[in-house]
Amino acid sequence: MPELPETETIARVLDRHVAGARVLGVEVARPGVLREADAAAFASGVSGATIARVWRRAKLVVLELDGGAKVIVQPRFTGALLLEGAGVAFPEAERRFVRLTLRLDGGRALHYRDIRALGTVALMSAARFAEYAAALGPEPLAADFTAAVLAGRLAGSRQAVKKVLMDQRRLAGVGNIYANEALWQARVAPQRPAASLTRAEHRRLRDALVDRMARSVALGGTTFENFLGPTGETGRFVHELRVYGRAGQPCATPGCGRPLAEDRTVDGRATVFCARCQK
Repeated sequence: MPELPETETIARVLDRHVAGARVLGVEVARPGVLREADAAAFASGVSGATIARVWRRAKLVVLELDGGAKVIVQPRFTGALLLEGAGVAFPEAERRFVRLTLRLDGGRALHYRDIRALGTVALMSAARFAEYAAALGPEPLAADFTAAVLAGRLAGSRQAVKKVLMDQRRLAGVGNIYANEALWQARVAPQRPAASLTRAEHRRLRDALVDRMARSVALGGTTFENFLGPTGETGRFVHELRVYGRAGQPCATPGCGRPLAEDRTVDGRATVFCARCQK
């Protein structure tokens, strides 16, 4: 699933390529991906508009239109925004998974491709998006995201710390990949009650979240299976994963080497950790 680093990568690349582009038309191949508007209303609200900028909030890619309305893309497991035209080739193998297309000036197109069709594309007014975004937690890469802020997000919860980290109402943008990675780097067991962490552990976990996510953004995110950037690039952070997808392999902590364990009791998804290093 695209998480903060992947959606940040998508937004940055798209902003470079399509900010200032005019939407000439809309093609909706699968109306089921739409939210907040049906196909006719979506096409009417977007056609003729200019894309003012593209940015990210949590795991959402936000295409802000010149009139203030916003196209909100939540890629979920296999969604991607892929460009075509003006020197960018579209991978033909992906064409059968295109669910929606924005036709842009200059002979370009922006396709929403989603293999499993679990992601969504919404059209929201500025006021509606402000209401929607207000329910999301703070951004881990924001300058004001401190250990104290993280502590406040974890306080009072007896749920597993990994599950709380992935709750978008508590903290924006963290999913399974980076929760696994950050908890390992911070030496915190993912099954621990969130409220049980100490001040020192808050500091380590905050620093680990920022480090792992910032490094992933610098490398274009993680391509583990289906993630592609807008011009077809894959994420290179996959080569720096320390626990995610490495169950049974040796722990990378110097002097450890114990086989990494896998647990699915926290949230039903694979939690990989070192039982020796993470307490």
